[in-house]
Amino acid sequence: MESESESGAAADTPPLETLSFHGDEEIIEVVELDPGPPDPDDLAQEMEDVDFEEEEEEEEGNEEGWVLEPQEGVVGSMEGPDDSEVTFALHSASVFCVSLDPKTNALAVTGGEDDKAFVWRLSDGELLFECAEGHKDSVTCAGFSHDSTLVATGDMSGLLKVWQVDTKEEVWSFEAGDLEWMEWHPRAPILLAGTADGNTWMWKVPSGDCKTFQGPNCPATCGRVLPDGKRAVVGYEDGTIRIWDLKQGNPIHVLKGTEGHQGPLTCVATNQDGSLILTGSVDCQAKLVSATTGKVVGVFRPESVASQPNLGEGEESESNSVESLGFCSVMPLAAVGYLDGTLAIYDLSTQTLRHQCQHQSGIVQLLWEAGTAVVYTCSLDGIVRLWDARTGRLLTDYRGHTAEILDFALSKDASLVVTTSGDHKAKVFCVQRPDR
Repeated sequence: MESESESGAAADTPPLETLSFHGDEEIIEVVELDPGPPDPDDLAQEMEDVDFEEEEEEEEGNEEGWVLEPQEGVVGSMEGPDDSEVTFALHSASVFCVSLDPKTNALAVTGGEDDKAFVWRLSDGELLFECAEGHKDSVTCAGFSHDSTLVATGDMSGLLKVWQVDTKEEVWSFEAGDLEWMEWHPRAPILLAGTADGNTWMWKVPSGDCKTFQGPNCPATCGRVLPDGKRAVVGYEDGTIRIWDLKQGNPIHVLKGTEGHQGPLTCVATNQDGSLILTGSVDCQAKLVSATTGKVVGVFRPESVASQPNLGEGEESESNSVESLGFCSVMPLAAVGYLDGTLAIYDLSTQTLRHQCQHQSGIVQLLWEAGTAVVYTCSLDGIVRLWDARTGRLLTDYRGHTAEILDFALSKDASLVVTTSGDHKAKVFCVQRPDR
């Protein structure tokens, strides 16, 4: 455990009062391509004044009657068929992020390089409203609250805004440092974000009550609230990992040195019950951490870099890094996606590489389908792919973008994939699989 000055208790910002959140071995196969959540905890007493009344979703289209035709003049390097059902084309530059409303999965919010964010309907691409005022930098983070009543947008400069979905009105805003990541709490109208000054922020919305969690003097590059809603894991540019107690404001566990990473963290994920954490870094390692003990219980590296000497402190791989990772909910498997295009499926029970699936270009993000062993990937070649993690086989792919995919989201029933791209568009793909 580090000194108090390094770990830092909550800073002298307006407190959240007494915040509490009760609330058979297989041969490794290289596949070449052809060109129930935990039971809700009781909310804290101070959250009892928050109105959780469910509002009826607005089903009417926007009054302006937007016609979402493909944009003219967007030049891309990837030509081919368009498998998408809906194209949303109101952005005028690269679209960096997408999130679906968790309550109905009927709405999407997208943010882009054009300093804009839009809330729109998946069924037909109809615009509900533009999160219009205030952003003067690229919108890199956007997401709905746990009950879909609020939507948050954040830009690179650190300006965060929250909008009420039913009234389409801004209800809260805050200027933090340069933004690295943003995430809603899974049970309450509480927003968390990490910034380049090393702080992790937590606000109650819309009151604005605030706590900060002071990390090392370097960017808090990624973070995730654990499923219990009481802890959060944050990764930093110096390779350290901290598991924070959200009520007390102190780090429960700090992993640094050989326990941490030898380069900036890029991504973090937790399993369904929150007992395990997986972290990824530019050092090409994925580390499996016990959320209870804070100890590293496994380290995974792809075959392509496993034989290379370990990077020294602060060194980064010139050609590869971990870009995304996640846990399967029905089998003891984890998937790790790498910048060199490798999708590695690891068996957690034996801590061995089970399959290695090669893409033609770098993986941007991966997502597991709930209740199955199917993992989705999106990559710099503009293609979404579905893989059977049990066999390592490609099930199908979806094309339509003319530039790299930058983010994607999957509906709860896995019937829709929503993508954003450097071609200035977001697309909705209908997932059809013969095996279900």
